Amino acid sequence: MSNLEKDPLELLCPPDGARGPAVQVLAPRDVPLGGPRAMNVRRTLPQRGRTTIGAWCFADHYGPDDVAVSGGMVVPPHPHTGLQTVSWLFEGEIEHRDSTGSRELVRPGQVNLMTAGGGISHSEVSTPATTRLHGVQLWVALPDASRRVSPFFEHADVEPIEVDDAVVRVFAGSLPGIGDDAGVTLFSPLVGAQIDVPAGGEAWIELDPSFEHGVLVDAGPVHVTIAPTDDEYDDSPADADGLAVAGHSARLEWSELGYLPVGHEGVRLRAEHGPVRVVLLGGVPFGEELVMWWNFIGRDHDEIVEYRRQWQAEVIGRDNPDGRFGHVDYEGAPLPAPELPTVRLKPRS
Repeated sequence: MSNLEKDPLELLCPPDGARGPAVQVLAPRDVPLGGPRAMNVRRTLPQRGRTTIGAWCFADHYGPDDVAVSGGMVVPPHPHTGLQTVSWLFEGEIEHRDSTGSRELVRPGQVNLMTAGGGISHSEVSTPATTRLHGVQLWVALPDASRRVSPFFEHADVEPIEVDDAVVRVFAGSLPGIGDDAGVTLFSPLVGAQIDVPAGGEAWIELDPSFEHGVLVDAGPVHVTIAPTDDEYDDSPADADGLAVAGHSARLEWSELGYLPVGHEGVRLRAEHGPVRVVLLGGVPFGEELVMWWNFIGRDHDEIVEYRRQWQAEVIGRDNPDGRFGHVDYEGAPLPAPELPTVRLKPRS
């Protein structure tokens, strides 16, 4: 999915540091994608105080949307650099096309992973058969040693696995104690999984203690405990950066993301009156500085300027449709890049 904001955040993302043992509760912000019938998403990464979880650097949560009202997902060809996109659905169907020639549908229980590397363009459009659209769109930052690889695309089915009362689907990387993952290519240690817990149920999910994790709530609320105690969640006081901190236990509401620092061997998820569905994201702290703007990830301002120039000249201006970003077989015009800010990309305080 493209970042369709007209004035995308200019972010210099220093390596995030762990903030102690507490669960941080990150609230989403609403972002409209498109025109008058814009599809709205709820974005929890990046934001002030937390720009990455492992190498996960972007998380949009959307739906369930009535396509007859929202118009569904219609994202024309747009570019990416230095990242991987991960498409994961709960309802609906999306067609992906990209400049490597890939054309693939993604449905619930399947994952589409696109590695942009040095440059790619793609489109994503919900199919005519889709009446409700509901899912997450995620980005993974590529480490410096891998961020210029040749672009490629992968699609995989994901098998459900029972853990206590939960059903777990690991769509990227692996979880301790769980066998096969989706088998898609990753360039840093990561995990991405959907976890469903029925009403009144609970599950202890083993974690890699070298990972930091995020729990994004699609259906809830969910009680999250990162220490093997029976302590109830507290009232989530704010820390010095204004982020809610909830101790070792927290009650996460719909679309909130709970951040769990490194050093924990597991998390307990507990549902009460209704079923719970969360997306678990995790990875080794990224440890590299990133510059993110629009759909590009680079390492400094000048790289982003050059990516934008090439996209505008080669694709929008059609000077070299076989250049860095290639060509997508799509009926319609590609997305032009927004104007860059008038100052160099800099950290946001």
